Amino acid sequence: MTINDLFQYAQDHPMNVVFYFLLIPFAALLAGWMEREEGHLPPWNYLYSTLVYLVAIPAILAVAFTVYKWLFERGSILDANILLQLLPIASMLLTFFIVKKQVRIEALPGFDRLSGMVMMISAALAIMWFIDKVRIVAFTYMPIQYLLVIFLVLLFAIRYGWRRVAK
Repeated sequence: MTINDLFQYAQDHPMNVVFYFLLIPFAALLAGWMEREEGHLPPWNYLYSTLVYLVAIPAILAVAFTVYKWLFERGSILDANILLQLLPIASMLLTFFIVKKQVRIEALPGFDRLSGMVMMISAALAIMWFIDKVRIVAFTYMPIQYLLVIFLVLLFAIRYGWRRVAK
């Protein structure tokens, strides 16, 4: 299955995508009603952390896809796909708002890794955008598989470099 096939599946079955992105905030709301001031304790903090990851990873990928479409393919903002580009971000914001009312986000297990991942993705996209702008490599005409490989290699290089600097 290619990324294009995944997007086509989402287009063909929009109710599955809508159900997923509405289920996560609803589960956070339901957990908030059930836990009664124990959100910072296990197993509730692990549930909240899982819900944050389940909604944040697709939202981060949606932002990365949107940035790719706007910067590299020179797409219009008016052509944004509500189902794949805006709904994950809206669901993430709603889930974060609900979870933040129940427990401090910083107290959730693994949340520091999520913010680090967002920074690495941002840095990788900024580097790729710079390389495209100075016309070293034209990413616009590359197949998406090659772009993904370049992006992942860049992510690992940034992570390795950051660990070397942080020591």
